[in-house]
Amino acid sequence: MNPEDLQRLTTLAMPYGRYKGTVIADLPGNYLAWFAREGFPKGEIGRLLALMLEIDHNGLGHLLKPLR
Repeated sequence: MNPEDLQRLTTLAMPYGRYKGTVIADLPGNYLAWFAREGFPKGEIGRLLALMLEIDHNGLGHLLKPLR
């Protein structure tokens, strides 16, 4: 993880699926958990979804507030 990844979580919107257009940092935890069970997509989006799951699961969402 690097600082740029945290910024991307607050600016990059989900490009497809049920939550298309929703910023990754705003995705619900159950949606992130679904990806964890089914498999994260390849590439940057998958890496960021996995990171957001860890942040959400560990109750660290407050770390993203200054970046919004």
